[in-house]
Amino acid sequence: MSREVYAPPTLGTPSANAGGAASGSLYTSLDQAGPLTQYLCGECNAKVQLKKGDPIRCKECGHRVLYKERTKRMVQFEAR
Repeated sequence: MSREVYAPPTLGTPSANAGGAASGSLYTSLDQAGPLTQYLCGECNAKVQLKKGDPIRCKECGHRVLYKERTKRMVQFEAR
């Protein structure tokens, strides 16, 4: 079976998948809904915003080592 023939299942009824284009737009809309996450480039210290599925690469210099920024929310642990 070739990859072009395969159609991923949808959340709707099986008859809704007859068009094929609707299922593709469903998956792309779910990918676009993800939140942006801030990263710092290890080479040029530029701030990079990535979402799920984006290539892990700095948009300024092309370096592939990115560090996730620390959260601004207070995190407290209870020690024994």
